[in-house]
Amino acid sequence: MHTGKKTYENSVCEKTFPQHYILKHLLMHSEEKKFGCSVCEKTFAQSGHLKGHLLMRNRERQHECSVCKKTFTFSRALKIHMRTHTGEKPYECSVCKKTFSQDCSLKRHTQTHTGERPYECSVCKKTFSNNGILKRHMLIHTGERPYECHLCNKKFPRRGTLKVHMLTHTAERPYECHLCNKKFPRRGNLKVHMLTHTREKPRECSVCKKKFTRNANLKEHMRLHTGERPHECSVCKKTFTQSGTLKKHMRMHTGEKPYECSVCKKTFSQDGSLKAHMRTHTGERPYECSVCKKTYTQKKDHMNEVKHMLRHSGERPYECVGTLDVHMLLHTRERPHKCRVCKKIFSWSGYLRRHMLTHTT
Repeated sequence: MHTGKKTYENSVCEKTFPQHYILKHLLMHSEEKKFGCSVCEKTFAQSGHLKGHLLMRNRERQHECSVCKKTFTFSRALKIHMRTHTGEKPYECSVCKKTFSQDCSLKRHTQTHTGERPYECSVCKKTFSNNGILKRHMLIHTGERPYECHLCNKKFPRRGTLKVHMLTHTAERPYECHLCNKKFPRRGNLKVHMLTHTREKPRECSVCKKKFTRNANLKEHMRLHTGERPHECSVCKKTFTQSGTLKKHMRMHTGEKPYECSVCKKTFSQDGSLKAHMRTHTGERPYECSVCKKTYTQKKDHMNEVKHMLRHSGERPYECVGTLDVHMLLHTRERPHKCRVCKKIFSWSGYLRRHMLTHTT
């Protein structure tokens, strides 16, 4: 249809628009956002976008959950939310009979059976079953962390991660175990906790057949077989199988000690060290030798436990305690001897001395 109206082409995106709209469209390419929301300080390039934003903010959230009092804009959203309380899962997988509370969750799940992964990362070519997972993955490459906590300014790559983080400020733990009444901040945490009651360990290692309650635990365990240590310290280049272990290790370099004793104000780099320290105040000695009933404030590592038990048995499989100490390093995987030149680490001092010759020759 020809209206006779003149159109203009945008030199940025090569789209064409009528004269009255071209200026508005150009604002989308410009970084200028002069229309600001007075409530949340979010800014927009066009007044129409601001109006739409305000309508969403001002729309009455009239649908309230009768259990937890959370409110929703739409009745459908409330209906889906109620399933978190009732446990209703009306959507069933025709292959494995697993059930879901939402139809979109079932759709995502069925792709695990079909193997369909139509969404590909343009950077590393990794493929994904849905666009949402691809978008989250892309944040790894961009380093973008768009969701910021308004209380401590910590930033997160995902809205869900920020939501969970906010619970550390509010101390809210809305998910309760009906068996022991323990509460959790996330439904997933409760789900994993329930396995401690059922003693179910549904995930099995294909190599050694050891079983685990969580997929994350199995994934970390598999690194013992593969030797993979994907988490590297940026300071000393030491590698770790778990991100949590790297985080604790980094405190050796930064000197950070975030755990403080409420009695004497002494600080510690690890929560386990604080727990052990607290027993010096409480007098608690929870670890007992099954033979002589001697008690300890800390759980002894495997090496000290073996030493203690040998005193009762009279067994002397090693000529001296030093030989036992060296042998136990095979079990603990400890490598306490470090080369001061190249920082390489060794289990035994003899190996270090032999290695040092490579630097002197």
